[in-house]
Amino acid sequence: MRRNKSGLLRMERRWGMLLALPVTLGLLFFAIGPIVASFVFSMTDWHIGGQSSFVGLNNYETILTKDPVFTKSLFVTVYYVLATVPVAILAAFGLAMLLNRKVKGLSVFRTIFFLPSIVPRIAGTMLWLWLFNPDFGLLNSIFEYFGLPGSQWIYAEETAIPSIALMSVWGVGNYMIIFLAGLQSVPTHLYEAVEVDGGGAWRKFFHVTLPSMTPTIFFNMVMMQIGAFQSFDSVYVMTQGGPNNATLLYVVYLYRIAFTETKIGYASALSWILFVIIVALTLITFRTSRKWVYYEGGGK
Repeated sequence: MRRNKSGLLRMERRWGMLLALPVTLGLLFFAIGPIVASFVFSMTDWHIGGQSSFVGLNNYETILTKDPVFTKSLFVTVYYVLATVPVAILAAFGLAMLLNRKVKGLSVFRTIFFLPSIVPRIAGTMLWLWLFNPDFGLLNSIFEYFGLPGSQWIYAEETAIPSIALMSVWGVGNYMIIFLAGLQSVPTHLYEAVEVDGGGAWRKFFHVTLPSMTPTIFFNMVMMQIGAFQSFDSVYVMTQGGPNNATLLYVVYLYRIAFTETKIGYASALSWILFVIIVALTLITFRTSRKWVYYEGGGK
């Protein structure tokens, strides 16, 4: 009896390993393998179609000390993150607050606000290109109708990043849904306690809603930060880093180095520096979260 049981366990173990093999191989060859390969490439001077030579940390030294475009792209990316993440959080949280109210046609409103987040990114970008057009775009037409001066939007250095940050608000549907789920999980007895104490809507928001939502805000903020540092497609389609590198995000510069100048070794070093920056920022965010993120158990 014991032999049959042990044999059955061995067979189940073998079948489990066999069924997990495709996923394991996919992780090895399409995730871990490219990560290791990119680190090896970052130590080489390699152009596509050419010979590679080992240069050690020279690529990193050149990037950090002799590459002014790297500094420019990093500054632009940080500016973009600071301009985008707070606006997107406020927009997503505000929409979730509105959609958490009991009104007629609520499902229709939820669909309308969520729909932009499932529109293909390139299609949405082409739509915003028309909106931002300084000659016949809708936004400048609205300004003209109200007698206001128009803007060059993405075609001027001063307004390019703020314009792209404005565009980012259009696609906050995924984060809005997460905020909405968080709002619906806030215990109703806490609101009732505030009402018993004579508190109104503002006290409910600042003493119940906002503290209860800090874990959700923290999660969305971390995900938005990581996504903003990796932004590429919309900016590349709209400006390709212009005008005058005003929108040269880090990944746009990395793409230019890798596929326009074909410097794979240099681009791999850039990607690892970006990885370190994102990890460091995420760790800092986790450390600071202890001071403002509150959980149900009363801990931070």
